[in-house]
Amino acid sequence: MHTLRRIAFIAAMAATLALIPTTLTAQNQPNRQNRQNRGNVDPAQMQQRMMERYREQFDVKNDDEWKVIETRVQGVMDARREVGVGGMGRGMMAARGGRGGNAAGDNAAAGTGQAGGRRGGGRQLSPAAQELQQAIDAKASTDEIKSKLAKYREDHQQKEAKLLKAQDDLKKVLNGRQEAVAVLAGLLN
Repeated sequence: MHTLRRIAFIAAMAATLALIPTTLTAQNQPNRQNRQNRGNVDPAQMQQRMMERYREQFDVKNDDEWKVIETRVQGVMDARREVGVGGMGRGMMAARGGRGGNAAGDNAAAGTGQAGGRRGGGRQLSPAAQELQQAIDAKASTDEIKSKLAKYREDHQQKEAKLLKAQDDLKKVLNGRQEAVAVLAGLLN
């Protein structure tokens, strides 16, 4: 009797485990379709919806006031994109053979805006980053890499300074509540 219970329990567990992959596969089907349709999104429409959400969150009713804030929000977003906040560098993807390049270090497309010259998320590498990546891929001398790295760091510091200025400019036109919303939205530190 005890053996029968054990066999029944094992059979029930096996049946349950057999159903799990089917359930997970069925749940993933709509996600695959959504990923395929992402390429059809108009960036301008997406940007407009984002700005509308910011306007709602900031609770701005006056169009003239919104024009000033919107311009500064756009400045912060542009500066963030330049700095690459939240993005992975090409090298991280290339090491795995991902979208940013390939594991073999094929960098033929680096200057053309194709895979080798892109960052994760489809962003174009800056010229300083491209030069550094090319030096790494070519296994350049230590001195050359140090030189390219210094140039890249200087370029990156300039972009970070531009971001800080854009954030400061935005902060100047926001009231206390709006500033708090901007911090939570990731526009301000």
